[in-house]
Amino acid sequence: MLDIAEELHRWVEQGREFAVATVVAVGGSAPRQPGAALAVDSDGTAIGSVSGGCVEGAVYELCQQAIEDGRTVVERFGYSDEDAFAVGLTCGGIIDILVTPVRGGVYPAALAAAVSGEAAALARIVSGPTDLMGRALLVRPDGEYEGSLGGHPELDRTAAGEALAMLDAGRTGTVEIGEDGSRCGQPLTLLVESSVPAPRMIVFGAIDFASALVRVGKFLGYHVTVCDARPVFATPARFPEADEIVVEWPHRYLESTAVDGRTVLCVLTHDAKFDVPLLEAALKLPVAYVGAMGSRRTHEDRNKRLREVGVTEIELARLRSPIGLDLGARTPEETALSIAAEIVANRRGGTGVSLTGAHTPIHHDAPRAPAGRIGSVA
Repeated sequence: MLDIAEELHRWVEQGREFAVATVVAVGGSAPRQPGAALAVDSDGTAIGSVSGGCVEGAVYELCQQAIEDGRTVVERFGYSDEDAFAVGLTCGGIIDILVTPVRGGVYPAALAAAVSGEAAALARIVSGPTDLMGRALLVRPDGEYEGSLGGHPELDRTAAGEALAMLDAGRTGTVEIGEDGSRCGQPLTLLVESSVPAPRMIVFGAIDFASALVRVGKFLGYHVTVCDARPVFATPARFPEADEIVVEWPHRYLESTAVDGRTVLCVLTHDAKFDVPLLEAALKLPVAYVGAMGSRRTHEDRNKRLREVGVTEIELARLRSPIGLDLGARTPEETALSIAAEIVANRRGGTGVSLTGAHTPIHHDAPRAPAGRIGSVA
């Protein structure tokens, strides 16, 4: 539900009564991943999506029912060859959906944290004893938590520890623990939704291609910084959509700024005096992606210079250069799309080949966190 936190937070402030349907498990080629949500208020207004349209009508009715009777339920939707008119997924996948009325508890605090960009994890029981279904716990990065799952006294502490581990990784997904808080006994399934600050995209080189990449980066949910040592080019007027513009030598800025395992670094300067010290530093950092623009000749020359300053072959193997996928791109916008496509493929475990005629899965499960405010297992 945190994927629609901004709208739901507004509903809470307006005092609206509403119910939320959240995808808690998927199988096969399901269109949305755990954490995706659809909400319906008492006036019938709906926001969000759980299936891209396949089962929205049925889920809408479940939300209305939850508002009326106050009950939390889990429903499974799939595809039935026997009943062509049954409500299900035409893609052949299966999704389990938790439908719960939102009436106070930790939900307002969880939504407020997501909207403000604070790190927090919302853990909810999605499988287990009926009287515990839908109970929620809000876990902060320091391990403190609000709310209670009920049941055994150790349950909250164990669930908070599991949620904190998911939060540290920026992931959303399910985890099983025992009803008494141990690994034994009757199992409970928790859906843990991680709300984390937007991942960073740092674009080095204030050129026309950078302007297009900034726009695409924002569209994908990144917090985008443009860095260039030349103040005449690194200006708000040229990059109005950037979150931050830094006038500094690229390698010096990279050495002083915070990055993490979700950060992507795009080096568009293709000038050795900037690229070599920058990439020497970048390839040693635990970031998600390092790409550098330039021709194949520039790439070979740059690699030679990087080896001369001590960059190892293992470190060089992390460099995506020439940057982007082969789309035949020409314009800055097409090039930005090529770079963004490679970033997504790298993040999701995709191959970058055409789906037509391919026998690879359409949706990949990669161990990295998704871009955007909410982490994902897909």
